[in-house]
Amino acid sequence: MPAFLSSPDISSPDLSSAGISSPAISVGGLSTPDFSPPSTNESATKVNPTALAQTLITLFEASPLIPSKLVPQLINSQSYFDPTSYSELIDASIYLISSWPLNLQAQFVAGHPRIGEVSNLSALSAAEQASRKTSPEVLQRLEYLNAAFESVYPGLRYITFVNGRSRAEIAREMEVKLEIHDETPEIESLPVIPRDDPEWEAEVRRAVQDVGKIAHARLFTLASQAQEERKS
Repeated sequence: MPAFLSSPDISSPDLSSAGISSPAISVGGLSTPDFSPPSTNESATKVNPTALAQTLITLFEASPLIPSKLVPQLINSQSYFDPTSYSELIDASIYLISSWPLNLQAQFVAGHPRIGEVSNLSALSAAEQASRKTSPEVLQRLEYLNAAFESVYPGLRYITFVNGRSRAEIAREMEVKLEIHDETPEIESLPVIPRDDPEWEAEVRRAVQDVGKIAHARLFTLASQAQEERKS
């Protein structure tokens, strides 16, 4: 495994533990091509870009940057990168995304729905967002906090690894981030963090890492579901 791939916090199963062998990889609807290290430049063409893009969209949410930038980078990096599991694929993707210009990282993060959104969600996002019932008051508060965050951090969307927490807990986390607590100041009155500020950059990088954590959690859920289906 390349040195830059670190072990995720979540214990994501590798392909073999999920009973999956390359190149016919399939976990809970995921599919991705074989990633054998190429012996020649031509062997990189064996990867199916469409299948790889769909796998990454399932794990990361839809973003035009996945087929246009991330997939070509992954394919072109095969000479030194050889993922043998979905977990490694996630880590390698986050590694590459973290090297992009900050504006592109922000665009990638924006592929995720806002916390508290209830419409136009992917199946996985809908399941994650609906894991606990949320009062209308909390949803209204989240709507305000999302707008406030996007005003304070122009060009960014607030993304966090929920990890089983309620929406009310996430609302409190956002209040701490914005330093507004139980107040509801006019959004226009909030300070703006410019894009060239280190705090803006740190927020982008944190969000990208949390997208990776969300992807690992999704992988674990999908693999667990697939294993249960095989038992039944």
